[in-house]
Amino acid sequence: MTAATTAEPRLHHVQCLAPEGLHRMAYWEWGDAANPKVLVCVHGLSRQGRDFDTFARAMCGEYRVVCPDVVGRGQSDWLKNPASYAIPVYVADMVTLLARLDAAEVHWVGTSMGGLIGLGLAALAESPIRKLVLNDVGPAIEYAALARIGTYLGAPAHWKTVDEAADALLAISRGFGPHSREAWLALTRPQLKAEGDGFKPHYDPAIAVPFRAVTPELAAAGEGMLWHAWDSLNCPTLVLRGAESDLLSRATADAMAQRGPRARIHEVDGVGHAPTLVHADQIAVVRDFLLGRSP
Repeated sequence: MTAATTAEPRLHHVQCLAPEGLHRMAYWEWGDAANPKVLVCVHGLSRQGRDFDTFARAMCGEYRVVCPDVVGRGQSDWLKNPASYAIPVYVADMVTLLARLDAAEVHWVGTSMGGLIGLGLAALAESPIRKLVLNDVGPAIEYAALARIGTYLGAPAHWKTVDEAADALLAISRGFGPHSREAWLALTRPQLKAEGDGFKPHYDPAIAVPFRAVTPELAAAGEGMLWHAWDSLNCPTLVLRGAESDLLSRATADAMAQRGPRARIHEVDGVGHAPTLVHADQIAVVRDFLLGRSP
């Protein structure tokens, strides 16, 4: 494989079905498209597939790495009905994506929302997921973290420059942990959509509609279903937890190690919600797990 084939991803689209009709989901592909070893990396709630650029570059010598923009984000279509911005629709989209990829065996890395999508897919009968990495998420989600995210999700924003946008996104993303300015700008640029003389967030503000409809009671009901899915898993699973995370508690991570697939837990010091998989030590933990190396 030449350096030219791995330096930048290839952008593709796949047509998916939601209750209101068809929509296109974008996905970024790294490495050899003929490689039967497929690694799918799925981002968090308001992010997009280019979050995994650094991680994908590190993994594309071993895998065909695919990083979708979940519908409503990045280069993917926006849905007509905000109520369809929900995990069951996202899981259905990923089933369509895997069919397009003709992927019979898949390794999955999911950050936050991307982890819940992976959990939903891995719990299905005859799931192709053979190894699962959940990045700072589990069946029990701390409601205080949802309230924190709700303070900025979908809020109108406009920035005149990339640097101004980077500063604003950094202010709401302290949990990502320390990054160099260069690394933070690399994470910021794909988050931006040109608008007039500046930029706005590259996601549909309507993703906040179903998110804000979640009450503590609905969250508790959803937790029961997620634990049921967790207990049904039988694939090797790694859980990354930011040591300062307000979304995935240590108690929940401990429970995930004791039931279901009995996950391996790795805490990342100095990070909250969520590790970005940009730093070499974070990449190494996930790489070693996926490739079957000893921790």
